[in-house]
Amino acid sequence: MNTNQTQKQITALNMPQPQLKVMQVAPIASNAKTAARRNTFLKWLRKTHSWIGLWGAVLGLLFGVTGFLLNHRSILKIPAAQTQETTVQLPLPNPIPDDAKAMAIWLQDELASDREASRVKSDASRTVAWGDKTVKQPAHWSVNFTSPSLNLQADYWVGNTFVTLKRSENNVFATLNNLHKGSGLGMGWILLVDTLAGSIIFLSLTGVILWSQLNRRRLIGATIVTTSLMMTAILSLQAM
Repeated sequence: MNTNQTQKQITALNMPQPQLKVMQVAPIASNAKTAARRNTFLKWLRKTHSWIGLWGAVLGLLFGVTGFLLNHRSILKIPAAQTQETTVQLPLPNPIPDDAKAMAIWLQDELASDREASRVKSDASRTVAWGDKTVKQPAHWSVNFTSPSLNLQADYWVGNTFVTLKRSENNVFATLNNLHKGSGLGMGWILLVDTLAGSIIFLSLTGVILWSQLNRRRLIGATIVTTSLMMTAILSLQAM
């Protein structure tokens, strides 16, 4: 080997290779940052998922039980919710209230109700068919006082000297069902239940994200989701 060849080999060995090092290190650093961001996001998502789940736990239990009972109120009926009904006729004062709103105010005072009427309705006098005849039907007023455990319905036909009261008292399960439906409840309860609805939506979405990121058996998950969607669509179409 001559001197020129030896010097070329030494020079080649001593040449720095900065580009090669950058190409090897940069992708590793980028992947590490991406993995760190992903882990941080997943930790935050898991914590948020758990805290929101805790917020909706009590209401979720209530709505789960009552939803089950309401789902079985006609088909495969579960007779847990019971209502006891009584009807009486209450004499009207003299003079008789002028309209349905005045009737509602009088009834609230007469019945010592701590709630205002939830519904006041007035139907004008009209002519109705009765067999081969027509009958003039007097005006009709109706007033409702509603709470989750109790419902009072007052019916008055203009011209009578009394008002008919129908009282419906609910047991515990019927009261819980009314909580589910928001019957006789104010804006505060409605807004509280709205937070539960939002929580359920959030938990559903974050649950799918967490499962897809933390579970490698994605084919099984996709099969479960697809089956659920298909059953929901098929049964919904059959019910329409």
